[in-house]
Amino acid sequence: MPIVPSQLAALMQEVELQDPIDFADLPFNETDLRELVAGHLCEMAATMEQFSSEDRVLTLLAVAAKLVLENLVLHLQLLHRHGLPLGDSVESLLARLRRGDAG
Repeated sequence: MPIVPSQLAALMQEVELQDPIDFADLPFNETDLRELVAGHLCEMAATMEQFSSEDRVLTLLAVAAKLVLENLVLHLQLLHRHGLPLGDSVESLLARLRRGDAG
């Protein structure tokens, strides 16, 4: 069952209740940004309609992993730039990396 951008945007907002996004002082409306991303992801999903289920899952997993990595890097850059300490979850991830336990 395909999802439409408005449904995906609503799901995104629901997930944000547990893990809020800090939009800070961006000169863009949060709802507009959410809808832009939802539309883009729905377009991406539509291009994968001919993929097997396994290939769709692997592709979406790769996209999600790339986004999480990008988010981590941006988070670390911001903390470093502002001289702020790392949170417990970030420190835990980096400790795994230092031990060579990244995989």
